Amino acid sequence: MVIKPLFSESDMIEGCCKEDEKSQRHLYAHFCKKMLGVAMRYSSSKQQAEDILQDSFVKIFKNIRKFKQECPLEQWIRKIVVNTALTSNRKRNDPLDIDEFKNVLSSEEISLSDIHYQDLVSMIQQLATSYRVVFNLYAIEGYQHKEISKLLNISEGASKSLYARAKYLLQNKIKSNAKKEVVVENKNTM
Repeated sequence: MVIKPLFSESDMIEGCCKEDEKSQRHLYAHFCKKMLGVAMRYSSSKQQAEDILQDSFVKIFKNIRKFKQECPLEQWIRKIVVNTALTSNRKRNDPLDIDEFKNVLSSEEISLSDIHYQDLVSMIQQLATSYRVVFNLYAIEGYQHKEISKLLNISEGASKSLYARAKYLLQNKIKSNAKKEVVVENKNTM
């Protein structure tokens, strides 16, 4: 037996357009967990991510009438969260630091199959803002370097370099984490 949700996506949109609080609560409940994950990747703390999420939903409810259903609702909401996070980084005067991308990317690839999602998010959060933002936009959100360069007002080459450096730093963090786990595992077996 298939249970139909109380609110379909179109019901939530219609209700939110009418500023119906119940519809807004349902929309928020439906997307908040996933969008908090998006915000976490662009912030350096859970508090910042929660602030970004709150600001995003204020914008979502304010602009829901502008949603023309040309793309999935989740994609539209995600774009608002990403843009809110980028704006938040600018307001915190957390500039993109493009002078730090001079190291060369390691050609060695690393498997992510043994890494817990929260550990990976934590590693991404530890990156400098410039690396974190470009990595998220390219690797996770699917933006191309040309789009990133326009969005962040940097050159396409800087976007590529920042991504390469972020990937290199994450690879090193993953390797370091894997080595620590092996040492702990070996100590536990003795």
